[in-house]
Amino acid sequence: MSKLANIYVFSDKPSRIRDLIGVATPLGDKVTAIVIGAQPEAQAAAAAGAATIIAIPSQEGVIVEDYAPSIAEAIRGAGAAGLVLLAAGKRGKCLAAKLGAALRAAVVNEASAISLDGGLAVSHMVYGGLANATETISSPLAVVTVASGALEAAPCQAVAGAEIRQGVFVPPAHPIRLVKREAKAGQAVDLAASRRVVCVGRGFAKKEDLSLAGDLASAIGGDVGCSRPIAEGEGWMEREVYVGVSGVMLNADIYIALGVSGQIQHMVGANGSKTIIAVNKDKNAPIFNFADYGIVGDLYKVVPALVAALK
Repeated sequence: MSKLANIYVFSDKPSRIRDLIGVATPLGDKVTAIVIGAQPEAQAAAAAGAATIIAIPSQEGVIVEDYAPSIAEAIRGAGAAGLVLLAAGKRGKCLAAKLGAALRAAVVNEASAISLDGGLAVSHMVYGGLANATETISSPLAVVTVASGALEAAPCQAVAGAEIRQGVFVPPAHPIRLVKREAKAGQAVDLAASRRVVCVGRGFAKKEDLSLAGDLASAIGGDVGCSRPIAEGEGWMEREVYVGVSGVMLNADIYIALGVSGQIQHMVGANGSKTIIAVNKDKNAPIFNFADYGIVGDLYKVVPALVAALK
């Protein structure tokens, strides 16, 4: 199989639509983007490289998951064969399940590779990142979720004369009632899109000390992430910025791990980085098996020295 005839992409976030189109372009002859909204959303998808855009009318008070019947109808009307790519967030995985049931399609979450050799096959991590499984797709349509940065995206190029079609809103049989929306506290960082990441681990003694990582990140023009225990155990940082198999998958140019032990579940999320630098006082820490450069030392002494040298 050289290429798939049809690939459909959907995300409620414009930046992820662009990424998904970049992943889809080398795999398919035709990329169709499904968007919620009207002209601005459709034009953004066209600029990202979609040949066809199906615009589903936005509905007041309807959450993204309840657009599943509308998305399924759009795919059905366009041929219902090929591949559907979704962003692998909570909403994307929920939509994948709904679309798989509605379209009788195979579903694979958190793809780490997509191959067309001898047919469509999708690889993904299993057993908490300890192994990879490859699923051969036998159904006419597959729904696959892709984490940001997990697959290489081709550079986006606008398609001349992209076709914009009007989709229809199909009310869900059992709608979810939206009660209210609240902005999350703190500044949102798309760590998967960051080129330089400083990651903090349990080597930090207290929350106030995380400012050291912030100083280093500022010095290199990067962002701060963390290991899972810092987010879910200590609650010192947002869950959205922890790196690992069930967190963010990095595709950074530089990843600096400060006081991170380097367990496999964490490194699954960090290994996509081009250069890994580790600082840890334990010379036997697993992180050094993955690092391109390692410093055995106390991060409380090493980090200020690095910041001073960079300045």
